Amino acid sequence: MSTATLWADLREAVRGSQQNYTEGPIGRAVLLLAVPMVLETVMESVFAVADVFYVSRLGPGAVATVGLTETLITMVYTIAMGLSIGVTATVARRIGEGDSEGAARAAVQAIAVGIGIAAAIGVVGALFAPRLLALMGASAAVIAIGSRYAAVMLGGNVVIVLLFLINAIFRGAGDAAVAMRVLWLANGINIVLAPCLIFGPGPFPELGVTGAAIATTIGRGIGVLVQLRTLTRPGGRVTIARRHLRLEPAAMWRLVRLSGTATLQVFVATASWIGLVRVLATFGDAALAGYTIAIRIVIFALLPSWGLGNAAATMVGQGLGAKKPDRAERAVWIAARYNFAFLGSIGAFFVLAAGPIVSLFTRDPAVAGHAVNCLRIVSLGFPLYAFGMILEQSFNGAGDTWTPTWINLGCFWLFEIPLAWVVSVRLGVGPVGVFSAITAAYSMTAAVSWVLFRRGRWKLRVV
Repeated sequence: MSTATLWADLREAVRGSQQNYTEGPIGRAVLLLAVPMVLETVMESVFAVADVFYVSRLGPGAVATVGLTETLITMVYTIAMGLSIGVTATVARRIGEGDSEGAARAAVQAIAVGIGIAAAIGVVGALFAPRLLALMGASAAVIAIGSRYAAVMLGGNVVIVLLFLINAIFRGAGDAAVAMRVLWLANGINIVLAPCLIFGPGPFPELGVTGAAIATTIGRGIGVLVQLRTLTRPGGRVTIARRHLRLEPAAMWRLVRLSGTATLQVFVATASWIGLVRVLATFGDAALAGYTIAIRIVIFALLPSWGLGNAAATMVGQGLGAKKPDRAERAVWIAARYNFAFLGSIGAFFVLAAGPIVSLFTRDPAVAGHAVNCLRIVSLGFPLYAFGMILEQSFNGAGDTWTPTWINLGCFWLFEIPLAWVVSVRLGVGPVGVFSAITAAYSMTAAVSWVLFRRGRWKLRVV
């Protein structure tokens, strides 16, 4: 591929492509989907970063409020991500079949399910925000500062769920650039509005930390309105019309079952970090702080890979819908090679430059030592994990959400956490044992995913 062709494809990816992803060159299709999905994933992380950046000016109590509330919101993210996996698989399959009517009906059922779940969480969160913060260990001062912040974030969680959910509809349909632009808009509004509502310049009220929650909710809410307007405007890959606005209990139940497994999958992977933190806590604050710094760097580096995984999932869903399983499989291996090249390069860079990178976050020599060790050891697993991430998402794209759930449960809970404890505590290796267990689990995930993917049972999944 020439440089001019590459730049042309990148411009088309950002603008939005009308390509039929079940036809034409597979590598180009993966690129057109992956670029906006990568940018979308990065944009989602900006919300939390922007809030902490502004709120940090208000003191440690305000920062603690954001941190504790984000921990509570993790439950919402987990549900939203689980629903998104099911929705992407369903919509992609319908689009691949050429059934745009079925895709629109599936989109309506997904939105209805999301609103119902978010409403239940919102009522509990708005009414019991102080008690929930207390359960998380918040001090009386933090509860006094942050109760309204938590109430707004939890009470308005419907915009989080719908933002994830409707963007999953766009991704499944192949409209990845639309999902990307929605998050650009939502983030832009939040970045501009947050300091106005937090600090109260000019005509704006000074709302403190609560202003950050209101700004974030408004930004996401406007993003959702744009999503809904786009979904109901004729001419898109998925267009919702009045005839689609009826509930179909059977379709909703199928979606709930598919997404329920996906939610469990996300929960198992996310909760495994809690087990690792518990083991690391036995080695003191410096080890825990170093681990926290290193893992945040690692997660940020993995964001583009999640975007590539989403692209592979869409290609698999549409390929299976079009009765082209071989095309779906080739797309997965192409995405995996792209990810291998990307993560392998990032991993090598982290191994060589771990010291200077960590120095940007801490000057404490004890903390820095643990952070450098963690970053280097975990990065050694990047090349293999590059394949594991793509393969797991590909199972999801096929609607086979149970396989990655079992992989996560086995590799993280039954392998990683016990190994971390045995090596670090029982064998006396210390924190390095925990870091090594993470790399081993990455490698195990990739190996198991590879074997199960090659068996090809995912091709037979009915969605």
